[in-house]
Amino acid sequence: MQETIKNVLTSKVYEAAIETPLEEAQTLSTELNNRILLKREDLQPVFSFKLRGAYNKIAHLSVTEKEQGVITASAGNHAQGVAFSAQKLGLKALIVMPVTTPQIKIAAVKAFGAEIVLYGDNYSEAAERCKEILNKTGMTYIHPFDDKLVIAGQGTVADELLRQTAGKLDAVFVPVGGGGLISGIATYLKALSPEIKVIGVEPVDSDAMYQSLQANKRVTLKSVGIFADGVAVQKVGKLTFDLCRQHVDKIIRVNTDELCGAIKSIYQATRSIVEPAGALGVAGLKQYIRTHGITDQTLVAINSGANMNFERLRYISERTQTGAGRESLFAVTIPEKPGALRHFCRHLLDTIDITEFNYRLADRSQAQLFLGVSIGNGEVREEFSTRLNQDGYRTIDLTDNELAKTHLRYMIGGRSAEATRERLFRFWFPERPGALTQFLADMGEDWNISLFHYRSQGGEFGRVLIGLEIPNQNEQSLKQFLDELGYRYIEETTDPAYQLFL
Repeated sequence: MQETIKNVLTSKVYEAAIETPLEEAQTLSTELNNRILLKREDLQPVFSFKLRGAYNKIAHLSVTEKEQGVITASAGNHAQGVAFSAQKLGLKALIVMPVTTPQIKIAAVKAFGAEIVLYGDNYSEAAERCKEILNKTGMTYIHPFDDKLVIAGQGTVADELLRQTAGKLDAVFVPVGGGGLISGIATYLKALSPEIKVIGVEPVDSDAMYQSLQANKRVTLKSVGIFADGVAVQKVGKLTFDLCRQHVDKIIRVNTDELCGAIKSIYQATRSIVEPAGALGVAGLKQYIRTHGITDQTLVAINSGANMNFERLRYISERTQTGAGRESLFAVTIPEKPGALRHFCRHLLDTIDITEFNYRLADRSQAQLFLGVSIGNGEVREEFSTRLNQDGYRTIDLTDNELAKTHLRYMIGGRSAEATRERLFRFWFPERPGALTQFLADMGEDWNISLFHYRSQGGEFGRVLIGLEIPNQNEQSLKQFLDELGYRYIEETTDPAYQLFL
């Protein structure tokens, strides 16, 4: 601990980074009945806290290490931190980035004069290529998180927080990927103000630190979610894990809808749009207040970055309502007879704000509605669903149904009496030019496609919903084919939303 404190206090961060403001989110404070402060790391020169650790590490290199140039693998923010630091210090920099990296991040790294090698579909593949280049060139490797000087650089955030609040705060909510930021903050705060809680926040599908702390050893995830790409790591660092095990109070996990709702909350408070990973702090803070009934406390969320791919905003906007608890989705069955639809709307929805209403004739006995309404989560949702069922309308709550939110709401009315042996699957594939064509080519010609839905969402991975007609003699070979195909997939054939609408 003492070494980390010394490294924080002797860091060279401010040769490149700025002391970011700590701003009160007044509207959010009123809404949540607590004093909410946002640490604006999105205002750094590279729009991310990563500059702190990268510059501190590079500035402390020996003359020989600097002469060799610096190299790293990164999908975005760390790459920009390294490139910016190298340019400021007049060093050669080489960054290995996945082919799927958003163009905005590639352009930013190029603007800082770094050489870029695009390789692989994810960070892990890029990192392996980085090791190969490192061995051949002898350049100096800058780790994104598992390094004492990188951790100390990130720890300067905690030093600023104590000065900016005079130590009068109750908890800090920190985004967690590899663990560099939270280990630096937690180590510093627990040394000087141990009463302040340090709470990490991870996506539910990229929770390497949470699982590692639960298991009391570092866990390697089989797969990681790609929505919050800034924290998408399969395995946390050795140093960062040890520090988090000692000093972090709690890890909270949030879902995609909560992240989208947090992005909107931050925009309303600051008029700035952070990237999904940058909104983790606020998402965790909101969940923590809701779960524990916290009031009248001073809570800080770290806005860790704002390198948002613009094309993702459509997807985020669509998911924000459910994330903020302002929209709920339902499947409702009503009689298929004249006046039934009008009666349903007048009788049950006269005081409810409808956000989405989809219907198409399917048969002559009953009709299926896909309904979006502006009501909150939890008990309110359950009461609304119970009310519909009591009035004779069979109802299924789809608010947490990923199939419904990602695909189904754009496909209502697609049932086919001919698709008698259809199996339904969701696939993920790396989103890059020609990727969809390659996916279809990989499917081959042995399987008849009976349903297909794809919609660009501006992320690193494309998502496809596909129906396959499976002849009797091919049932046994289906799983083998899907596994050999090499794409991540989930079968959705038994999903109730699919059964009702498709």
